[in-house]
Amino acid sequence: MHTGSPGSPPSRKPLTVLVLVAAVLALLFGGAAPALAHTALSGSDPADGSVLQTPPRQVTLTFTESISFPDEALRVLSPANERVNPRPAQHADGKANTARVELSGELPEGTYTVAWRVISADGHPISGAFTFSIGKPSETAATVTTASPDDTAVGRLYGFFRYLAYSGLALLVGAAAFILLCWPAAVGLRPVRRLLVAGWAALVVATVALFLLRGPYEAAGSLASAFDPARLGRTATGKPGIAFLTRLALLLAAAAAMRWHPAVRPVRAGDGCPPPDFGVRFRLAGTALALGLALTWATAEHASAGLQVPLAMPVAALHLVAMGVWLGGLITLVIALRDRGAGGRVLPASAVGRFATLAFRAVAVLVGTGLYQSWRQVGSWEALTGTSYGRTLVVKVAAVLLVLYVASYSRRAAARLLQDPVPAGEAQRTPEPEVVRVAQLVGASGPQEVTGGSGGSGAATKGRADDGAADADADGDGDGDADGAGPSPAEESERCRRGLRRTVAAEAVLGVVVLAITTLLTGTQPSRAAASESASVAVGQEPQAKVVTVPFDMGTANHRGQVQITLAAGRVGENTVEAVVFSEDGGLATVPELRLTLTQRESGIGPLDAKLKNQKGYWATYDLQLPMAGEWTLDIVVRTTDIDQVTVHGTVRIT
Repeated sequence: MHTGSPGSPPSRKPLTVLVLVAAVLALLFGGAAPALAHTALSGSDPADGSVLQTPPRQVTLTFTESISFPDEALRVLSPANERVNPRPAQHADGKANTARVELSGELPEGTYTVAWRVISADGHPISGAFTFSIGKPSETAATVTTASPDDTAVGRLYGFFRYLAYSGLALLVGAAAFILLCWPAAVGLRPVRRLLVAGWAALVVATVALFLLRGPYEAAGSLASAFDPARLGRTATGKPGIAFLTRLALLLAAAAAMRWHPAVRPVRAGDGCPPPDFGVRFRLAGTALALGLALTWATAEHASAGLQVPLAMPVAALHLVAMGVWLGGLITLVIALRDRGAGGRVLPASAVGRFATLAFRAVAVLVGTGLYQSWRQVGSWEALTGTSYGRTLVVKVAAVLLVLYVASYSRRAAARLLQDPVPAGEAQRTPEPEVVRVAQLVGASGPQEVTGGSGGSGAATKGRADDGAADADADGDGDGDADGAGPSPAEESERCRRGLRRTVAAEAVLGVVVLAITTLLTGTQPSRAAASESASVAVGQEPQAKVVTVPFDMGTANHRGQVQITLAAGRVGENTVEAVVFSEDGGLATVPELRLTLTQRESGIGPLDAKLKNQKGYWATYDLQLPMAGEWTLDIVVRTTDIDQVTVHGTVRIT
């Protein structure tokens, strides 16, 4: 429910907000520069796919950002699937973005597999594997799990409790904000109090579960290891564990405040007690607690790594608090609209207006902080459709737009309710005898209630009431009189409340969907990270390009030289081929035609035409597909004039 000032008529604010959102998105993504937002492997020694003549003494991995790792973070497996690193990994030379293990002294020839699993700076585990060979490549029996870190029993449980934690935060913050800022008397409604306690309890249970599961989640361990004292101790000293413990301490402080503050008590309707007064200090303390709880997420997840961390963390905290105020407040509003309390207490229209203003401000904060976080984590328009994070974000934006559409109906219903509010106790009060409007309350009171008045006015009123009831029955609408009068203010107010309940309930359901998508985003690698990792693989993990230089001699002056063929990455699959011709004196030479074919004679594959194209100084192709590893023969045709050409041969090993 997002409205402007109480009582304002419907306007085009939702459309204006959407236009502004689109404009800001265009500015942000149109001019976004590349930056790191998540840890990725940037290089290794030995390199992926390399062939070494002598056994290495150690294996070192370098990442784009600082990492931490459990004892089993780095494993080096021999061709026979035997572990050859006797000790756990350590940071290399004290650098926080490295991991190094020492190898055994005697290593036989063959292909070795390096499997790694580390914890990124934002708290998410990442894993991978690569190979290198000693002497020459060989078959290997090593097996490495390639499944996602979250695709395990522990990972799925961890994801469930992460969602439960977000839900608990939304209920706790939203219910507290509704009570403190919109309708203090709501603390006397049992369902609202239960909602407040349910949010607190859900957050406590989820936090304890996440603390226990953190150890096996990081190390890919079993569920039974959740109570391992060594892993619990490691978790307690790590960044996520400290955040969990801080969150529990803040929740205990919140429980003490709810338990002992004199204003937090059931209020009986009609007992003459004034509405509870929480005071400015209590409201400020509640705001500080909400921000503190949100910061326990910001300090241990995406906001804590990447660019602009000092700005990203408070922005992420504000985003979470605004989400809780809006979504949890909506759920509280639905309950307050349905529950009348022990004494028939009705939610006053003024409280609806206050929440309308609060919800509008919360959504404004959500839009602003969400735009910044989207720019920080996505970085480009292409990433919106080219990465899992971007596609999930698009779904979330679509869900938010649907929420705004539904919210426009809530706004209209709230505006109608605010234009003609009915006091909370009007339905329980007996109408004054002389008020003619009692004729509109068909069936609300018997004829004997319409009495009093001078000059026979009571009889006249009774007659009009009877006539109106008869006409209403004849019309079948049950809400008009003989003169066509509409429903009473009480009935109109109740009708507005029913419409508001329906639209706010629909808005709350969609908000839960948005919350679920948000939880999924927190466990997804950001788009900037995916781009960074792809670049790292292309630059740091690919083996050296294969370079073959073949001399040629046509038997005439100035028709001697050499042709240099470069294949990158020189592996099975797609390759880039560049060819340069050098003259006899070593300078670059231009030739009218250069052809290259590749053949693997052992397997009977080829010749494959590389289809080189003249690039004004060199010849190249960028999509040569090589289907098999092994020794390939290069057949190169160099034509220097219309009648002079020569065919030369070379070999290259594709891995």
